[in-house]
Amino acid sequence: MSDELLTPLLLAGAGLVAGTINAIAGGGSLLTLPLLIFVGLPPTVANGTNRIAIFVGGAGATLSFQKRGLIPWSWVRFGLPPALVGVVLGTWAATEIGDVAFERVLAFVLVLAAGWMIWHPVEPPTGKEAPLPEGSKRWPIRLAFFGLGAYSGFIQAGVGFLFLALLSAQGLDLVRSNAVKIPLILAFTGLAMVLFALNGLLDWPAGLSLAAGQFFGARFGVHLQVLKGQAWVRNVLTVTIVIFAIRLVVGG
Repeated sequence: MSDELLTPLLLAGAGLVAGTINAIAGGGSLLTLPLLIFVGLPPTVANGTNRIAIFVGGAGATLSFQKRGLIPWSWVRFGLPPALVGVVLGTWAATEIGDVAFERVLAFVLVLAAGWMIWHPVEPPTGKEAPLPEGSKRWPIRLAFFGLGAYSGFIQAGVGFLFLALLSAQGLDLVRSNAVKIPLILAFTGLAMVLFALNGLLDWPAGLSLAAGQFFGARFGVHLQVLKGQAWVRNVLTVTIVIFAIRLVVGG
């Protein structure tokens, strides 16, 4: 099979897996971003191109969550403004850094992500709904959303786990935490895509191949977690953490 056909099929397959993982927990970019570099994209272009698939997968997952009435939109509206400001700053930094420097940062972040996923797994609370913070408690949470936006604009990989940690700490269960995380990531990934495109850092053929699989994987992931419930999501999250950690250690 020629590389012209094999590479798109490989990317679509990886997108399917990553979309399912992202919809259930997060961390799909820990698979797709190194893969885009492996198939020949410069690291900074891979970083931008990966957002095409994330955006398409996020659209599919958001549609599925909305169809089931699971999205706490008050949390989305609360977290989006500071996250968007952070994305602008993070994306600017990503477009300014060189390929070699970005590759070193990526390797460092992936190792940190693996360690964080092993030693600080997300512990879901017992409640299903959670009110927005009030008064002075709002500002630390807004600052956290800003920080996650900046991180996502810069590198994206593993940000889903960080969102789950933040939202779970506020009292949302894993399913509803995902239902907040997904539309937030969809919104600020769209902004990041525009900024990467303006800097010529998108490879559309590779990104669309990845996105084709990620769209269906995202919808499948939402279906699985709603069908199987909270305990199953927690178990899959644990398995995902272990798999990523082993892949990072063995793959280097």
